[in-house]
Formats: sequence, C-alpha cells, structure tokens
Amino acid sequence: LTGAAKLVVVIAIFLLTFYVISQVFEIKMDANLGHIFARSALDAAARSTKPPRYKCGISKACPEKHFAFKMSSGAANVVGPKICVEDNVLMSGVKNNVGRGINMALVNDVAPLIEFLKTIQDGTIVLMATYDDGATKLNEEARRLIAELGSTSITNLGFRDNWVFCGGKGIKTKSPFEQHIKNNKDTNKYEGWPEVVEMEGCIPQKQD
Repeated sequence: LTGAAKLVVVIAIFLLTFYVISQVFEIKMDANLGHIFARSALDAAARSTKPPRYKCGISKACPEKHFAFKMSSGAANVVGPKICVEDNVLMSGVKNNVGRGINMALVNDVAPLIEFLKTIQDGTIVLMATYDDGATKLNEEARRLIAELGSTSITNLGFRDNWVFCGGKGIKTKSPFEQHIKNNKDTNKYEGWPEVVEMEGCIPQKQD
C-alpha cells in the first residue's frame, strides 16, 4: 500500500507539473502571437499612412499643365547645386555637370553666357542656381538679360551670394520663383558662404 501511495503521489506531481508548464507555455505563445499580430497591424497602418512621393520630391502634386521642379544652390564651394524638373535631375554634383558660377549650363565666362542668353527662345523655361560665386563675372548686360527672364534679385547678386531662380523667356511679369541669400560674415552658415537655399514649385506650361 505504501508503494502504491508513493506511485500515485509521483504521478499526481508529474501531471500537475505538466499542466502548469503547458499553461505557462500557452500564455507565452498567446503573448508572442499577440505581439506579432499587433506589430503586423502597426506596420500595415504605417504603410497605409506613408505620404505619397511627388515628382522631384516636392511637397505636393502639381496641377495639370504644370511642370514640377525643385532646386538648391551649392553649399559653400564643396557641394554643388541640384536642379530637378519633372523627376529628371538635370544638374547635380553626382552627375558631375555643375561648376562654379551660375549653373544653367557649364558657363565660366560672361561672353558665352551672354550669347547663350540671347539664343533662348520665347516660351523656354530657365532654371539657374549659384555655386561658390556666381556674381564676379557678371556685367550689366548679363544682369539685364537675366532680369528679362523675370528675375528681381539678379541686379543685387553679389560675391558668394546664394541664389536660385526659375523664370522664362517672354515672361510678362516678374517670376515668383526666386530665392536669394546675401553673403554676410555675421550670418553665414559656412565660413565665407551663406546657407544653402532651396526652392520648389509648379511651372505653368505655355498656353498657345
């Protein structure tokens, strides 16, 4: 009888231990599954609320018959400017097609710049961004031709100023797409240069 009683006790302890372990394991499994499902739900919600990407990374979509653009000036004489139109990066340091001065093309002398400005046809969209220094080689004729594209800041563009501009040949009013930061040793972000200036917007297409 004593041996049988011990056997019953051992079996009862074994069954109790197995029951407790199984209950704890189920609780952990439920918790892990709950965590997995909750995480999946959060990931799905995050994906559904992810903001849409617009052309050139601008903050909102352009209306119909408008071109999306985004541009930035150079950072000091280290990082070149960037010009993007309709999701096409036209100029950037990565593309290695930017240079010191005003970047609308690789122009380093005012004479070809003036000739180039004179060849621009009516209805042409023109985007410009400075890098390092865009003013030293400008003369009055070059400034006048750029002003005719809709710029108001070109007459005041000085040594190592940062400037971005979007205008057009034949524009009837001054362009709203222009940003200009003066070179000022008291406020410059970089030693000898002001901070980068960025601009984005939607350019209306020419209406016939």
